[in-house]
Amino acid sequence: MGSHAHSRRHFLFAGAAALASARLSYAGNAGLTAPLQEPTGRAQANPSSAVDSDLASLTLKDAADRIRAKSVTPSSLVEACLRRIEIYNPKLNAFVTLMREQAMALAGQLDGEQQRGTLRGPLHGIPIALKDNIDTAGVRTSAASAVFADRVPTEDAEVTRRLQAAGAIIIGKVNLHEFAMGGTSATSYFGPVRNPWALERSPGGSSGGSAAALSAEMCYGALGTDTGGSIRTPASYCSIVGLKPTYGLVSIRGIVPLTWTLDHCGPMTRTVEDAAIMLQALAGYDRLDISSEKHAIPDYAGALKQPVSGLRLGIPRAPYFDLLDEDIRKAVEDALVELAKLTKSSREVTLPSTEGATLAGETYAYHQQHFEKSPQLYQIPTRRFLQRQADAKASAYVQGWRQVQLLRRTVDDVFQDVDLLVMPTRRKTPRTVEAAIKREETEKMLNPEVENTGQFNVFGLPAISIPCGFTKGGLPIGLQIVGPHFGEPQVLALAHAYERVTTWHTRKPPLNPDTPVPNLTLDEPR
Repeated sequence: MGSHAHSRRHFLFAGAAALASARLSYAGNAGLTAPLQEPTGRAQANPSSAVDSDLASLTLKDAADRIRAKSVTPSSLVEACLRRIEIYNPKLNAFVTLMREQAMALAGQLDGEQQRGTLRGPLHGIPIALKDNIDTAGVRTSAASAVFADRVPTEDAEVTRRLQAAGAIIIGKVNLHEFAMGGTSATSYFGPVRNPWALERSPGGSSGGSAAALSAEMCYGALGTDTGGSIRTPASYCSIVGLKPTYGLVSIRGIVPLTWTLDHCGPMTRTVEDAAIMLQALAGYDRLDISSEKHAIPDYAGALKQPVSGLRLGIPRAPYFDLLDEDIRKAVEDALVELAKLTKSSREVTLPSTEGATLAGETYAYHQQHFEKSPQLYQIPTRRFLQRQADAKASAYVQGWRQVQLLRRTVDDVFQDVDLLVMPTRRKTPRTVEAAIKREETEKMLNPEVENTGQFNVFGLPAISIPCGFTKGGLPIGLQIVGPHFGEPQVLALAHAYERVTTWHTRKPPLNPDTPVPNLTLDEPR
């Protein structure tokens, strides 16, 4: 492969566990990286303690309540997460940069504020992970690519700034599908992310590291980005909650883009209430982000209490229920039965087609300079994708952009007779990591993936994925709830109501310190 020495395959055949250990970096105050070191402080003196495990398993809301009651400190939460990362990251390859020094220093400061009774809000002292395409000042932001292996931003992304202002502690940066250009998190400079529910499986993508870290209790919340389903797909595959807000509600300034017109950023959490708490800190107008919308910000956590008994549900069976895996079909139909008990009515609806709403020129516009200079630094599937993007015609882009804008202006017509839409998040269960890699690297023409998520990026509508069951083989299944523009309160209220009458979100992956990491058996490259 020569100049492609940075390719994923270079690392894959070194072994997944060795890869995770070797490539996880420690971010010092200067933003430099070094090999992972032992956690400091109480976490080092109290290895694998039951106390650490109990703390790490708290929901974000429960952790916040304990901080308010002064029964735990921000430092103890950080240490609990560091211990989990030490044990489980070599298996999952979720974190790629660990911000230990910064996190512990900030935790100490927040400990003092806690003792003085000056909490910054519900996120005070809560460890949060950021997808590694979200800028962090002084700390590498790589987008999981060799192209940006040494990129250290000088400014925070707006969402990073908002979380820190709310008292959150950024504990580290997590792995993703390279430049967010895929749905498996198998194509990455740092090697593939694995699913905590089945290590041989993909966690989905592109925010696979965020979902894996949350599911394995290595943080209390995470940020993901979503251009075609990259928050909701891994949420579905890892049995967590993932919210893609309305386009323009959460700033995307300071995030490495995939397609600006379709890019969204949102919270990934273990409960709907946790997602509402994070959204409260993230939402708001950013005049330096041309996609940002001025809109009143409601009390999202308070909205969870609103009644759902009067809600009318729309079920878009065609095509969103076509070609479902049988276990997914059954789980979603069972979920619809539960929702029928909670709401007023349901009816079938038809959504507009998004065919032709393509925006290829935007992706290449961002990468053109890097791609023309160093194409060999991109992973093979990403390189092929950009080579195709380079041929995009300006006229096709303009026509696609106009279609997106028209759809966004008119899609709320669907909500004249219904309040919310409900459907499966994904129609199929995740592939194995090995199958994902083979599919992404093949030169053969393949059938496109059937999916239920990208349409709502085109529409710009708020959409959440919540756990709704498991396959016979123990793989998670997600339910997607969609609302009209800026309909997050109703979306969150229904998701929370469903969560309260089910227990899917309380189950934990069968992961322990002795769980073996499956070997990849891909053929060596010729």
